[in-house]
Amino acid sequence: MIRRTARELVVQSLFQIDFSDCSAEEALNAALEEKADKSAYKAQPYAEAAVNGILNALADIDAKIKEYSIDWDLSRMPAVDRNILRLAVYEIYFAENKIPAGIAINEAVEISKIYGSEDSPRFINGLLGKMVRNNE
Repeated sequence: MIRRTARELVVQSLFQIDFSDCSAEEALNAALEEKADKSAYKAQPYAEAAVNGILNALADIDAKIKEYSIDWDLSRMPAVDRNILRLAVYEIYFAENKIPAGIAINEAVEISKIYGSEDSPRFINGLLGKMVRNNE
């Protein structure tokens, strides 16, 4: 449950960074304040490491997403979907302690059901699934 909370904090932080000139720290603090429960503060170390890791590898993460998002320019992709994908790609391919692909994809789909559109879960599952199958 703490990892799910951390992932939600990451997506919220990345979304805020996308639309403002705030720092990663400011975005994460805002997400923590909005959540305002004990699980959020327990999730903070993982969320902080993930946000910083994603931002440090952003060009590589985005390149990997672009490679598999046929007919979808990254800048025109819904911001929520884009940031959920960034988190999942980071966890599967770039994190120091990589997450098994099936778990990362499932988590991404579940978060997209909360924050994304009606089409988000199918889109995210399809793109990540294709990416993983082609990289096995």
